[in-house]
Amino acid sequence: MSTYKFYEQVNKNFDKAARYTRFDKGILAQIKICNTVYHVTFPVRRDDGSIEVIEGWRVEHSHHKLPTKGGIRFSHKVDEDETMALAALMSYKCAIVDVPFGGAKGGVKISTREYSESEIERITRRYTYELIKKGFIGPGVDVPAPDYGTGAREMGWILDTYRQMHDDLNAEGCVTGKPIQQGGIRGRTEATGRGVYFGIREACDSKEDMNKIGLETGVEGKTFVVQGLGNVGYHASKYMTEAGAKLVGVAEIEGSIYDENGIDLEKLMAFRKDTGSIIGFENTKELKNRDDALMAECDILIPAALESQITGDNADRVKAKIVAEAANGPTTADAHDILKKRGALIIPDSYLNAGGVVVSYFEWLKNIQHVRYGRLSKRFDETSMKKILGVIENLSDRRFTQEELDNLAHGAGEYDLVDSGLEETMITAYQQIAEIRNEHDLDDLRTAAFINAINKIGIMYEQMGIFP
Repeated sequence: MSTYKFYEQVNKNFDKAARYTRFDKGILAQIKICNTVYHVTFPVRRDDGSIEVIEGWRVEHSHHKLPTKGGIRFSHKVDEDETMALAALMSYKCAIVDVPFGGAKGGVKISTREYSESEIERITRRYTYELIKKGFIGPGVDVPAPDYGTGAREMGWILDTYRQMHDDLNAEGCVTGKPIQQGGIRGRTEATGRGVYFGIREACDSKEDMNKIGLETGVEGKTFVVQGLGNVGYHASKYMTEAGAKLVGVAEIEGSIYDENGIDLEKLMAFRKDTGSIIGFENTKELKNRDDALMAECDILIPAALESQITGDNADRVKAKIVAEAANGPTTADAHDILKKRGALIIPDSYLNAGGVVVSYFEWLKNIQHVRYGRLSKRFDETSMKKILGVIENLSDRRFTQEELDNLAHGAGEYDLVDSGLEETMITAYQQIAEIRNEHDLDDLRTAAFINAINKIGIMYEQMGIFP
């Protein structure tokens, strides 16, 4: 089995795209490198009274725009290389979807299953304290968010710790992905998976792209396999099935299952909650190896777990015509080339899983503006629409039912506006990438996405006057 350095894989994709840009080698080197890398160790008292030394990182990849932005991952696999790679991807991701942040990422090297809730709280708060000490967190400096192994609970602890040490009116903007009661935003939990769906839908609606791989346009009727039923994988699958796609395979840590007749997602989630496993669910067939689902028959493969899942060792056995990268870096550079040679359409992670940072941006704006989306306009819009409908009734003798009035005169609340903004962002970004692909006569969305990011970041560095 080959060993893949994640940061090296990201930089290979950067170098491939950089050849299509006009920037000086110095600017390209500055864009590519991580600006600051903070490695920290700190002691934490376990519930049994023992002391354990915890290791963590925070990487700020690019300061071309501030604040920097990126999640915090709790995993026993966290290391410096992974954190640097994820920070770099965040810079490119933010640029691709026109979110005004530089890229960052954080990680704590723990397996959350081995710690109690109180221990995880102490680790989270101490890690936050270390970030505060070195100026690696703040609403105008560096804004973390959830990632693998963390969620709203941990983000709430981070905010509370920051507030204890900073008398800052905009303190809520120091972190996103928080509980609603602490300044979070409706729609953030499902944002990444929702964005994955919007991106897949946009690709499937492209007649040009579907003709190349021999599929009909539209999501409806297509079969898909998902690897990872965490927050991203579950929500991506939920919206795919609601749009008429058929879930036929699932890979999780305990193994893989497949059923060509379709798998009921909600029943599967309930089954796993009861039994602790997806194995044995209804009429599904258990596959021999955990990653066999990646090679199963389907139209769309959605890797939504961790990096380097599709590699040079297994890419030639992937049968899916569309690989939709919901995870960060699930396809290595050599695997990408193998898939492209076979004619697969790869929707790259740097675009496809950007929904989380898009909605995090909306949350950050909400926090520094101190007003909930829809608060000023929702009732006004509803009243205006009811007046218009009243005029229609008077002119046409048409009487609307109460249900029709409620639907037609519905004013946009926070979730509606967030979802609309996310959809608009994902559609616009895909169109930009496709346009760049056609401009440079590429058959590769990943390279086009990187070109897009490099062009936007490079212009910022030129304007900063760093290079005389």
